[in-house]
Amino acid sequence: MPPPAQPKTADNFDPENAENLEDIEKQFAVKVVQHMSTYWAILEKVRGSTLRLTKIDDEIYEHLKTDFPEFDPAKTINEDELKSKTGKERWRKFLMKYENKVDDYNFGTMLRISPKLEYGNDETIFGELPLPRMQFYAIEISRNRNGLNDWIYEQNQPEKGATKP
Repeated sequence: MPPPAQPKTADNFDPENAENLEDIEKQFAVKVVQHMSTYWAILEKVRGSTLRLTKIDDEIYEHLKTDFPEFDPAKTINEDELKSKTGKERWRKFLMKYENKVDDYNFGTMLRISPKLEYGNDETIFGELPLPRMQFYAIEISRNRNGLNDWIYEQNQPEKGATKP
């Protein structure tokens, strides 16, 4: 008698042999939201400009500047450019260099379209284009290096000298 099947979770998901089960999609969405919530909570407590997202942030940042010299982290991301055939090819080439360097480099995640905005339905790239985590890392490392996420920390700090009621 074979052992009972292990329940499918985001941790033991095998995309090569998976059925498109609604439960798997829900678990994937939960994992993505957890990642987003954790990152936002960290930005509320630590200036993005001092934050390291990976052990190789410097390498990722330099690689992004080399492969995407036109990328301006302060500008709103154009989803159509990301979804274009050329955009997908360029990013795929970039991402593959981290296949054996960054855990879950290809796991889907969410990304704010602008560093000036909080996460929200209209301000987030996800939906039909789950963004690979490595792409999130590259863009957010660039935003952090340029101080573009520091406003989140500053907005969440109590006023100095203010007394609590």
